Amino acid sequence: MSGKSQEASSDKHARMRRAARLSAVQALYQMETSGSGAAAVVKEFRDHRFGYEGEPGDFVETDEVFFEDLVTGIITHQADVDTRLSGVLKEGWKLSRLDATVRAILRAGGYELVARKDVPAAVVINEYVDVAHAFFDGSESGFVNATLDALSKQVRKP
Repeated sequence: MSGKSQEASSDKHARMRRAARLSAVQALYQMETSGSGAAAVVKEFRDHRFGYEGEPGDFVETDEVFFEDLVTGIITHQADVDTRLSGVLKEGWKLSRLDATVRAILRAGGYELVARKDVPAAVVINEYVDVAHAFFDGSESGFVNATLDALSKQVRKP
């Protein structure tokens, strides 16, 4: 395989993981606002939102295994991640009072920092700052950056 083909494969892998992260945040938001469970939301995304290259329709090509790991992992580790996030929020800030989308972004990024040691901390932080930019034009991306950076310093070795 040539270097160019490997680079293209690496870019596709990164793009599909990026789509999985964005979708996981959307799924968490949907679960929180609708009360739906993880299994039902994962199935809905797989059946109605994800597609494959060349498939007709307005579908997102994503790393579905990574997406499912994010959604189910966040739910499984939510108490630990929430405790850790609450510990790094500035005084006066409460996780429960944050915007639901910001909370979903922080939980997803927090889960990756805590439980997905195979993903470098800098990648996790950058990816979720980009997710924040997808939803917000204001200072939320800076807030996400600062919070996940503080968490990474606690849960990852330098």
